[in-house]
Amino acid sequence: MTHNQHIKVSDPLAYGRLGLSGFNLVVDLVESMHATIARRVSPFHFIRDDRKTAGITRLVYQSIRALPNTMTYGIDAALPVLARIADQQSSSAQRDAVVACINGVVGDHLEQTGNPLATPMQFRSRGKALVLDSGSITEAIPQANGKLLLLIHGLCMNDLQWNRKGHNHGAELGRELDFTELHLHYNTGRHISINGAQLADNIEELLQQWPVPVSELNIVAHSMGGLVSRSALHYAKRADLEWPALLRKLVFLGTPHHGSPLERGGNLLDSALALSPYTAPFTTLGGIRSAGITDLRYGYLQHSDWCDGSDRRKKGRFARSKDNRQPIPLPPGIDYYALAASQSAGGNKLADAMVGDGLVPVGSALGEHRNPALRLNIPEHHKAIVYRKGHFDLLGAAVYKQVLRWLSA
Repeated sequence: MTHNQHIKVSDPLAYGRLGLSGFNLVVDLVESMHATIARRVSPFHFIRDDRKTAGITRLVYQSIRALPNTMTYGIDAALPVLARIADQQSSSAQRDAVVACINGVVGDHLEQTGNPLATPMQFRSRGKALVLDSGSITEAIPQANGKLLLLIHGLCMNDLQWNRKGHNHGAELGRELDFTELHLHYNTGRHISINGAQLADNIEELLQQWPVPVSELNIVAHSMGGLVSRSALHYAKRADLEWPALLRKLVFLGTPHHGSPLERGGNLLDSALALSPYTAPFTTLGGIRSAGITDLRYGYLQHSDWCDGSDRRKKGRFARSKDNRQPIPLPPGIDYYALAASQSAGGNKLADAMVGDGLVPVGSALGEHRNPALRLNIPEHHKAIVYRKGHFDLLGAAVYKQVLRWLSA
């Protein structure tokens, strides 16, 4: 019998590697504050290069950094070997939830540093990764048919978290509508456009390897998953891939099509902290949040939203910026549906606009925007709002009948 592991053999070093990165971040912050105080600048006086100390003090800070840097080299040497062993171990649901949350917050950093905690993109069935060849898919899903339902989770989540209080949209829809249920598992800390471009290619490969002819594909996406879906459609159309022609319906559940005010609030706080050299060092703490999170400021879907033509980052994803998205209309020939939640009792337009489901305003979830070019123009009878519900209630039984009604129409 295979036992699910709460801690894989590579985890202690992987967490240690991440912790050492955090240690140096704190050292940088303290040195920056030390340097600013030593210069005795006025609270709103800006000078160049006030982030480093000088002389003996600088040598002290360099020596403090030296120990974790040395430890990092040792960890990096051992991690690949342990990661290969860890790949053969099964992970517990509790561990998966923790790793998914870490990926959402710092997943881009995990990927860049080769940390085995970084989640690879994969299709999963009943919590197990699918190998994309016909024989392996048949072995994993003996009853596979040509009607596919792909569920895509949101930020800091994983495929197992579609289970909510004993209910699972995918399992219920599969049973009632005879869909073969699949889940996408991915690193939500990466840029949405990078996940979208990879998903576009992965769906194409999945359908090519599917053991029976595919007659239709349907997607149900929660939160950030809806943005990844739209990004995948954009890159699939641009590459002239075949799978969009099989996509029949796409259901958005609380997707921040036009961003989330929480990320815009974080961006505003960064700007406020930068006003004084005494508080500016603390903006490094805001710089911990991942590329996936900062993409939620306005709902970035394509590479050009966050990098220039030379594939270099723009002035910085933490810098205060306006909504500079290029409009990406929903491709025709597909039925789109949007379900929004509001914590209000109904009829409070201000609460719907400002708070919404606690994370996503109602207008953003429905694809509505004052700029006509950015509106998704989803038909009114394909939109719905549920009241006295939060963001994660959209995964529960309370909204299932609406989702079922749309997909069975």
